[in-house]
Amino acid sequence: MRRIVEKSILTGLLSVFASLALSFIIVPLLGGQVAGAGLFMTIFCPLAISIPASALHFTQSEKVRRAEAATKEALNKLADAYDALRVQSRTDGLTGTLTRSAFLEELDATSQHGVSGALLFLDLDYFKSINDRYGHGTGDEALRCTGLILARYQGQSGFAGRLGGEEFGLFQRNLTPAEMLIRSEEIREEIARIDLRSPSGSKVLISASIGVFHCRPGFHPHSCLKAADENLYQAKASGRNMVIG
Repeated sequence: MRRIVEKSILTGLLSVFASLALSFIIVPLLGGQVAGAGLFMTIFCPLAISIPASALHFTQSEKVRRAEAATKEALNKLADAYDALRVQSRTDGLTGTLTRSAFLEELDATSQHGVSGALLFLDLDYFKSINDRYGHGTGDEALRCTGLILARYQGQSGFAGRLGGEEFGLFQRNLTPAEMLIRSEEIREEIARIDLRSPSGSKVLISASIGVFHCRPGFHPHSCLKAADENLYQAKASGRNMVIG
């Protein structure tokens, strides 16, 4: 408010200055003299008109500025909320990896960008037995721990997703076939080292069977997923807790 008053007074003084300047230039040319009531009106009228008008103008301008600032802030919050909602809708709440649909979207986008890499399709072994023996809480913890391991391989190098109940997918960019097998074994071993305890304190053994397939640039997502799934089936049929690629 103080700033508005100061700006209005300044505007009034500038108006008086302009009024005096015009009066002292024009009135003598017309044969008159700026004095007495004429001088008073030359000073008073600009003050009486410009200060209230300026105050009203600056007040309205300030209201508009604040409204624009509030609108911009609201739009920014709305955009942040939308981004957060979008991330939440693409993320599996239990494991922190992508949902199935989001994983498939990323896989399709990756194929369109001409990127090669390794596609891992993994399944936790005997997961139903874990749920039946130790309870669904222990089973959920097994899924959460697996998600934490796969999340470490997300980012610039790749992305991971939960494709089904205890099934996960992982894509690792720019790995050679040899590097693909090494990475798959590393992940299998990490999952086998998960230290999960039942409610009674006993150790719960966790392992994963992994089917892996090397994707060339321009790969077909559905075909590659099918190939990785077939390798996963072979890994489970061959004794589980192994990598087939």
